[in-house]
Amino acid sequence: MTEAGATPILELKNMVKKFGDFVAVNGVSLEIGDGEFFTIVGPSGSGKTTMIRMLVGMDAPTGGDILLRGERLNDVPANRRPTCMVFQSLALFPHKSVGENIEFPMKIAGADPATRRRRADELLDQLRLPRDYYTKGVDQCSGGERQRVALARALAFDPQILFFDEPLASLDFRLRKTLEKELKDIHRETGKTFVYITHSLEEAMVMSDRIGIMHHGEMIQIGTPHEIYNRPRNKFVAQFMGEVNIRPVTRGDAAMVRSTDDEQTYRLGRDPGDFETGFLIIRPEVVKIGAAAQGLDNQVSGTLFNDYSLGSRLQYQVRSLSDGYQWLIEKLQDEPFEGRFGDEVVIGWRAEDSILVRE
Repeated sequence: MTEAGATPILELKNMVKKFGDFVAVNGVSLEIGDGEFFTIVGPSGSGKTTMIRMLVGMDAPTGGDILLRGERLNDVPANRRPTCMVFQSLALFPHKSVGENIEFPMKIAGADPATRRRRADELLDQLRLPRDYYTKGVDQCSGGERQRVALARALAFDPQILFFDEPLASLDFRLRKTLEKELKDIHRETGKTFVYITHSLEEAMVMSDRIGIMHHGEMIQIGTPHEIYNRPRNKFVAQFMGEVNIRPVTRGDAAMVRSTDDEQTYRLGRDPGDFETGFLIIRPEVVKIGAAAQGLDNQVSGTLFNDYSLGSRLQYQVRSLSDGYQWLIEKLQDEPFEGRFGDEVVIGWRAEDSILVRE
């Protein structure tokens, strides 16, 4: 991650993109630090793909400015920008070998054959591909190998910024998890600036220094994975970051809020200030159940309805006795709760684990 106060490599100033009357990107401003791994994440239709198409020069912005190290890029064609894009489709040449694909940017730039081969071998090593893959046909490579070849070709161009448009979206779960970690390792090793687009929250959380969340064409929150997960700006961000318990609430006495659904009160870690109405967010992993909930600041009575295995975790569903709301509780597999379906149970959490948002 870049140091505080470092000069940004990329600045977006009030970026706008319209298609007729439709506003796909609406007034987005942000700064990305030199060497940062910045991920733009959002659901389908949020504007993230339109954003990256403007950044790489495939689409011209309707308004606003793109600055690379202080120089305006708006009118610079894509092929003249010191940036490179790794597409979801990878866009490799299927009739060429791995080596020819990697060397292509250097060949276009006029590098001699010996220089191209030496750099291709270096990139094969860096991307953990055997050197004898140099002569292997791209169509003979696995999906993960083709991903590595595409990244090697992008690095051969020696760009100042690498842009990624959901490059792992079509891969199976195990390979995707492997490549998430490898991409983060490669980012650390190269020191390059990565700007990554994805609809996958998990990818963003694993790899990024900072995350920007887009919704309806706007960048609604920017922060580290920890900041966004623990301090979501609104209900949408909280829900987008994973399964949560959400209760509509109004202000109560002191550091308290009251549910508008069942009139139950909940204690907060601090006074909510000028808060009047909004939502209380409780992450499933902070909620305790049974004996572990005794003595906690907030408690709810309910009946055990169901449980689910989530690999290393167990998720329980408890239906509130007051209004039937279905609470989610997560525990590690080695900390199971001994209860039978239909049992009356108590769940609870600490006041400081209560998250309050206004919208």
